[in-house]
Amino acid sequence: MEQCQKCDGCSSHFSSLRPGIQDYSMSKHFPRDIDNYQQIMEKIMSCDKQGAEELHKFEEKIGDATIFRAKINGIHIVYAVSGNKLIFLRAFKNFKRYEKFLEDKKAVKNLAKV
Repeated sequence: MEQCQKCDGCSSHFSSLRPGIQDYSMSKHFPRDIDNYQQIMEKIMSCDKQGAEELHKFEEKIGDATIFRAKINGIHIVYAVSGNKLIFLRAFKNFKRYEKFLEDKKAVKNLAKV
């Protein structure tokens, strides 16, 4: 499995998928969930080595999508890699709401098709 050289400190799940990512998108909820969403997206996509363990935590595989979580400034950002696309799904300030979101597999799967 090819690993991204940029993602030296990232989780093995993300670093193995990173070379194939060619595009990104976001759900309609994502910009509503967080004010500085563009900066957050850039930080996750840049694979910054500082705090990489907080940027690419593997959660689970739902359908064709591999779900990850980033924690930046106390906010939990949920994103998926599906095929060659990185999809920003939701952002939560409350960890319990984040957990509840992940429990609804059907909703996560539908959002990951964006």
